[in-house]
Amino acid sequence: MKRFLTAALTLLLSAVNASALAASCEASVPGDFSKVGETRLSVLFWDVYDAALYSPSGAYEKSERQALKLNYLRDIDADELIETTEEEWQKLELDASEHDEWLAKLKAIWPDIKEGDCLLLVESDNGYAEFYQGEDLLGTVESQAFTDQFLAIWLSPESRFKEERNELVGAK
Repeated sequence: MKRFLTAALTLLLSAVNASALAASCEASVPGDFSKVGETRLSVLFWDVYDAALYSPSGAYEKSERQALKLNYLRDIDADELIETTEEEWQKLELDASEHDEWLAKLKAIWPDIKEGDCLLLVESDNGYAEFYQGEDLLGTVESQAFTDQFLAIWLSPESRFKEERNELVGAK
C-alpha cells in the first residue's frame, strides 16, 4: 500500500508540475495581447503540442505583433525541433540565405523539451523573436526576417498543416 501511495503521489506531483509550467508560459504572453485561436497538432496518432496564437487586437493581422505558444504533449529534444524547423522552411521554399545562422542561434538557446513544457515566441516591438520557456527568456533572434519565416511555419497559407493554421488564425 505504501508503494502504491508513493507512486500515486509522484504521479500527482508530476501532473501539477506540468500544469504549472504550462500556466507559467501564459504569464509571458504580453498583457495587452488576446488569444486569436488555438489548435492541437497530432501526427498520425501522436499528439505533439497544443498551440495558441495571440495578438494585441485578438485577430490575425500580419502587420500586428504576434505571440505563439506551444505546450508540448511529448518529449522532443532540441536537435529534433531545429531539424523540423529547417524542414518546414524548405517545404515553404523560403529564402534560405540566413537559415544556417538562425539554426545555430536556436541550437544555442532552445532546451530539450519534456512533456508538459512550453515554448513561447513573442514578437518584440522591433520585430525580433523572443523565446520564453515559462517566464524565463531563453534568448532573442534579432531579425524580423527570422520572425516572419519562423511564424510562417504555422501562419502561412502554404503551411503544411492547413486545418491547424486556420484554427490558429481564426479562419473558417
